[in-house]
Amino acid sequence: MTESTAPAAQAAPLPPAAPSPACGQADAAALLDELRATLARFVVLPTAQALDATVLWIAATHLQPVWQHAPRLAVVGPAKRCGKSRLLDLLTETVHNPVITVNSTAAAIFRSIGEKPPTLLVDEADTIFGSPKVAEKNEEMRGLLNAGHQRGRPVLRVVGKEHAPHSFATFAMAALAGIGDLPDTIMDRSVVIRMRRRAEGEHVSPYRTRRDSPALHALRARLQRWTTSVADQALHLEPHMPVEDRAADTWEPLVIVADLAGGTWPDRARAACQRMVAAEAQAEEDNPSNARILADIRRAFAGVGDPESMSTDTLLYRLNSDPEAPWAETGRGGLNPRALAGMLREYGIRSGNVRMPDQTQLKGYLRAKFTDAWKRYCPTVHPVTDGADGPSGRAGHTG
Repeated sequence: MTESTAPAAQAAPLPPAAPSPACGQADAAALLDELRATLARFVVLPTAQALDATVLWIAATHLQPVWQHAPRLAVVGPAKRCGKSRLLDLLTETVHNPVITVNSTAAAIFRSIGEKPPTLLVDEADTIFGSPKVAEKNEEMRGLLNAGHQRGRPVLRVVGKEHAPHSFATFAMAALAGIGDLPDTIMDRSVVIRMRRRAEGEHVSPYRTRRDSPALHALRARLQRWTTSVADQALHLEPHMPVEDRAADTWEPLVIVADLAGGTWPDRARAACQRMVAAEAQAEEDNPSNARILADIRRAFAGVGDPESMSTDTLLYRLNSDPEAPWAETGRGGLNPRALAGMLREYGIRSGNVRMPDQTQLKGYLRAKFTDAWKRYCPTVHPVTDGADGPSGRAGHTG
């Protein structure tokens, strides 16, 4: 999976990292800064807080023996080409003992963990949990990932000719990348990174494994040396957390890493925790993830002359009246206001009170709220303007 079809800046090889026999707090903060800059060179994270959280999660994988909870990193996006697999490429080169897999069985996974757990990296997680029918077949995998969030939650299986019961460890940090949200029980145990397609003007360097991985491996080796030296401190720290309950369990390893590194990282870690947990608390889960709705709304606005706003009723009429669109078949009466709001919420777009040309005020959507999402997910859609009362014209698109 490529991150974007947009041209990227020409990459030069990453400079080799000098070995660091000792790493004090100032050096540790600089090390995390260096890792942050390296990630940002190859992939665009949705926010500065998401980038900080990813750096801290990577460092936390090297301290798995001291954690009570193993936070998941949920790398999700609403469509293809959002950079999910590219981020997983970078995680593979920097986390502790990576084991990367696509669509494996739960039995294979828990037999891979053992007493010294690797870091699980699961790409294309939507092939495991992407639809209710498929997810139902993978309930054991969901249960394994849920159990492995906390230390001391093994699975029991009978093995061998004697069918003797055997306990398999499940505790391991894991990153899962895929289109759409993961099951809510996994999302609840995750630091959630909601990837977006790169917009015009957002550039990254192409990543080449043979050229760029040696410098990433050097960063990983320096992380290993530093985390080994602070493992005992990490075990006994009880940091002040800006959140409570399961969110605190999930984010605690990241905050501890930040406190041990010092510099600006403690404040940045808590800011990321507070902001990202609050964002997930407001996000509606189990919504359809489909960039098609954005393109069709773009055509709907164009069909009435691209006004500054459109009432929800008018927008739904145009969507449901389009004979080539799927919206009329989404329910008994077609797409309704609640379903539309749920689909758009994933893109950060919400309805509100809008003023109509006759100065009345109705519930609806401002065109400006869609501008960023249109640039990212349907930049090549060229709508055809037609009559104000008929269905929107159709237009081809390349993405």
